[in-house]
Amino acid sequence: MNRRGVLGLLAGAAMSLLPAAEAADEPSKVFRLGALEPNPPGPGYRALLQQLFALGYEEGRNLRIDYVLFDSTDADRSLGMATELVNRGVDAILAVGPEVALKSAVAATKTIPIVMQANDYDPLTLGYIASLARPGGNVTGVSMQQIELTPKRLQLLTQTVPDLARVVALWDRLSTDQFEAARSAAQELKITLDGIECTDPPYDYERILAGVDGRRGDVLLQMTSPLFFQDRQRLPAAALAHRLASMSASRQVVDAGGLMSYGASLSDMGRLIADYVYRIARGAKPADLPVQQPTKFELVLNLKTAAALGLTIPPSILARADEVIE
Repeated sequence: MNRRGVLGLLAGAAMSLLPAAEAADEPSKVFRLGALEPNPPGPGYRALLQQLFALGYEEGRNLRIDYVLFDSTDADRSLGMATELVNRGVDAILAVGPEVALKSAVAATKTIPIVMQANDYDPLTLGYIASLARPGGNVTGVSMQQIELTPKRLQLLTQTVPDLARVVALWDRLSTDQFEAARSAAQELKITLDGIECTDPPYDYERILAGVDGRRGDVLLQMTSPLFFQDRQRLPAAALAHRLASMSASRQVVDAGGLMSYGASLSDMGRLIADYVYRIARGAKPADLPVQQPTKFELVLNLKTAAALGLTIPPSILARADEVIE
């Protein structure tokens, strides 16, 4: 049940959706986009293609996409794939996911435009851009603010399960900054938080969650990582088996049986990325395109999972939900 409809507009009037008249102009050449992504095509990529189509670009006609899957745990291999895209002569590179995607793209080229979707890191703090308003260089795109959102997810989880005894934070090497943010927030909220680091993928969640039990008051806070997203079917099943109320960043995890999620819509991000690609294809320079951060976020609840856990969602949380799965 959709409570508030589609997410609202994102920040940055200069990057808002383009008028239909402008989008209708037939591009004069085939634009070649190299997509460096850690996961197979999902909702964000599908939204990207739909928005590019609305803007006048269609695969097989005036758009070619070289979609390359990289291993987020293998930096050398990721750099090799980014370099291969450069050697293929792409007009722009889309770097999605963890820092290794953008790091590889930047190492491979200083001239080809790079559109990032910074899912798990802060590109400003790490020095990839000079500022949000004037990124400089050949990099622009979207920063998902996962580090800043982690304390909010923790707060929502504790409000949903007010009598919890302990928060168990699931993290890996790619989500270290998020875990540190969660730990700092837990100290301020005076909440017990224990971290479990996941190593050696594929992760064995039954082993990892051994000794964690929702019946003793444990709840699960899941950091965002491409490896966790790949396991968006297995992870909710493991959480439910351990009777754990869980919070994640992605509504796809809630669709698969997680209790709740709070974050930006991947489809909205895909549409926004498409606008960057369109402008660059029409001659815009990345240095002149402000980096955007989502300003609207969706809270998604799974009442089937709540019922399976014997959990009653507080009315205040239900009222705030953008979507409830019943």
